[in-house]
Amino acid sequence: MRLLETDKLVGNKEKTESSKSIQERVQKARDIQTKRYKGSKFKSNSELSSKAIKEFCSLSPECLAILRSAVSMMNLSARSYHKVIKIARTIADLAEDKGINTNHISEALQYRPQTDDEIY
Repeated sequence: MRLLETDKLVGNKEKTESSKSIQERVQKARDIQTKRYKGSKFKSNSELSSKAIKEFCSLSPECLAILRSAVSMMNLSARSYHKVIKIARTIADLAEDKGINTNHISEALQYRPQTDDEIY
């Protein structure tokens, strides 16, 4: 029996990113974070306290609206809320964007594990 390659089966014609390219993007994101947190006790987004999040992760009214909705619909705790912001900051860094935008918040929320309460 011959197995079909997944790409052939689903018709994926998008070019995939190489490991080297991913490694370079991750290193650039780390360099951005090193520069941002120079002179502070932090080295990466994951280390930020809730106070530091307010200092280093400013959010637009649109981003805050998405987060308010997510807190309500997904029953996010304060810890989860802050974690989403830190992940969104990392996503923005990977994209080499200066600020966090609604796409970054939305993507970060998609990485949250779903519970039975969240399934509609």
